[in-house]
Amino acid sequence: MEKKTALIVGSTGMIGKLLTNRLLQDESYSEVKTLVRKPSGVSHPKLNEIVVDFDNLDESIVKADHIFCTLGTTIKTAGSKENFRKVDFKYPLKIANAAKTNGATFYGIVTAMGADSNSWFFYNQVKGEIEDSLKAVGFKSLGIFQPSMLLGDRDEERSGESIGQKVMLGLEFAIPKNYKPIHGDKVAASMQKVAKDEPVGVKVLESGEMY
Repeated sequence: MEKKTALIVGSTGMIGKLLTNRLLQDESYSEVKTLVRKPSGVSHPKLNEIVVDFDNLDESIVKADHIFCTLGTTIKTAGSKENFRKVDFKYPLKIANAAKTNGATFYGIVTAMGADSNSWFFYNQVKGEIEDSLKAVGFKSLGIFQPSMLLGDRDEERSGESIGQKVMLGLEFAIPKNYKPIHGDKVAASMQKVAKDEPVGVKVLESGEMY
């Protein structure tokens, strides 16, 4: 079987790191590209780390068979709704359009449980808007991954999320599967599997299916 190439955007985040490690160990991929703002210090024979400015992206470098987008921030970290939308909507869509032009067959993105372009909540609204926009790009295979509260090690501290994790873990026995906290590696594993299966059309996986 011919080996594929992969490109990950958001490889320094929690899910991105886990996914990058998985794909580097996956013999199905001959090369794993990552687009980063600054060097990560990670070294591997299959890794091709490319330092970019996402606001002035050379779209010709967005070239691989399988594209994975794990970009994501919070309004607190971003500093404004405008900056949040840039990271969670503008960049993923820009990457998607460039990837489609350059021949990618699969695009996978992490959004969130409750993503809905008609939501009253700004976060869920933006997540829903990127899902809708990506469906219109026309990939042969589009994977949308909607995790509930994420478990795992983050570089940035999200105190509200940390408290929520402890509460939900304490009540896990009573929480429906789609709403249980999910470890980032389960999300990464799901992205890896769906990409390799490359189902035709749009495949949406809610948290319970990735659990």
